[in-house]
Amino acid sequence: MAFHNSYAARHPLRGAAVNLLLIAALALLLYGLQAPILTLEKFYVFSNTVSLLSALQQLAQEAEWGLFALVGTFSVVFPAIKILLLLLIWNFDVAQGERHRRHLQWLAAYSKWSMLDVFVVALLVVSVKLGSVAEARVEGGIYAFAASVILTMLLSSWIGGHASDAAPPAGSIEANEE
Repeated sequence: MAFHNSYAARHPLRGAAVNLLLIAALALLLYGLQAPILTLEKFYVFSNTVSLLSALQQLAQEAEWGLFALVGTFSVVFPAIKILLLLLIWNFDVAQGERHRRHLQWLAAYSKWSMLDVFVVALLVVSVKLGSVAEARVEGGIYAFAASVILTMLLSSWIGGHASDAAPPAGSIEANEE
């Protein structure tokens, strides 16, 4: 891995813009994980506010390991790994060669799971709203989380399309100017 021949290094303005957007996506993800995603009101008296991390903690306390693994994998682990993978491919992957193509294939395969994390959270909200005794109100954390996932999905598509540009051949005029 070398920064000097990465796509970000060869295109500094685009490189900085994409890096800022990736950092924004990571910040939105971190905020969305710990901020309240919904507030439950029961009988208009009892209120409970839930974040993704507190929901995971509750699932662990209740030994609901299947749901804990599902929500934890698709709502915490996958989005974080995807952002880190995008940062690595964009900044440190040599923008040519077999290894670069393999990394872009991993990214394409991984991107197919992009909206599953939002789907898991949506199922959580819908399951709570189905209760006739409780009222659920969506909070800002869900919007930050969804914005992170959508921004990451768009950046993944853009990087996948643009980072596959081959570097100029060794004897070309462009290569001699660098």
